[in-house]
Amino acid sequence: MNMNKLIELDPLELRGNVFQQIGRDWTLISAGHKGNFNTMTASWGGMGVLWNVNVCFAFVRPSRYTYEFIEREKYFSLSFFGDGYRRALQFCGAHSGRDTDKMAGTGLTPIFDTQAPYYDECRLSLICRKMYFQDINHANFLDPTIKAHYKKDDYHRMYVGEIIKVLKGER
Repeated sequence: MNMNKLIELDPLELRGNVFQQIGRDWTLISAGHKGNFNTMTASWGGMGVLWNVNVCFAFVRPSRYTYEFIEREKYFSLSFFGDGYRRALQFCGAHSGRDTDKMAGTGLTPIFDTQAPYYDECRLSLICRKMYFQDINHANFLDPTIKAHYKKDDYHRMYVGEIIKVLKGER
């Protein structure tokens, strides 16, 4: 039921403000396969060039259900949405896939034709191959105010993923 025509772009063709797209508009991080996948909302992350490849940086706490999927899989996706999907992103951030059917709760339509799920309704999706991970270590905080983001000492794991495919919606 793919209603959104998605076209593949070269990562160098990406346009837009990454600070707006991740920090303010948010993204869904997804991993898994048809019948066994999960997604979560994220507002922390980045994109750039590392080790001579185009990469993204995704941060996931081990307490999140999506963490299990990202740990198990070789690929994950970052999906970005246009106006009108804020409630769906809020739902995915406020409910755990352990005990909630997020697709039923949001009305989003997952697509499984790549190495990681993405969504028919997205305006942009990055399919990423995991290259590296690093656990955030509080001993390395140079700015003591960072600790305020970890009241429960629940430090994120950072994943660096090579962007292997960029899909842009034509809605």
